[in-house]
Amino acid sequence: MPASESFRIPKHRRHVPTARQRLRKTLADWGITDELADAVTLLANELVTNAVTHCRVSHSQIKVELTLDDTELVLEVSDPDRDRLPRPHDSTPEEEGGRGLALVAALADGWGCRQEPYAKCVWARFGLEGAHVPAAL
Repeated sequence: MPASESFRIPKHRRHVPTARQRLRKTLADWGITDELADAVTLLANELVTNAVTHCRVSHSQIKVELTLDDTELVLEVSDPDRDRLPRPHDSTPEEEGGRGLALVAALADGWGCRQEPYAKCVWARFGLEGAHVPAAL
């Protein structure tokens, strides 16, 4: 049976570190503390930051979910602005931002987004082949 953790944070930049810390703790509780944990935490930071920055629904919450099974780890970040799907952006060297999805594409084994009835979800998948993941969860 897969292990799963989900929580919500208010749509505000000051809550991004809270999401990052909760994911890091969940990964540690699952025995994942190596480069995989670093990559998942970094991409969670990017996706949550994108959600709180670009979601146009006032006073909303961002949902963060992490699921682990025998073959993969999946990070999902959802917000209620379902009609604004993310698109990769070619940033110039002078631009401060716009590289988050390129980072997600580089570090995850797969990523994408989907529209749900009342939200959009951006996900990143990490294969576990070669990763150290304890068998007993």
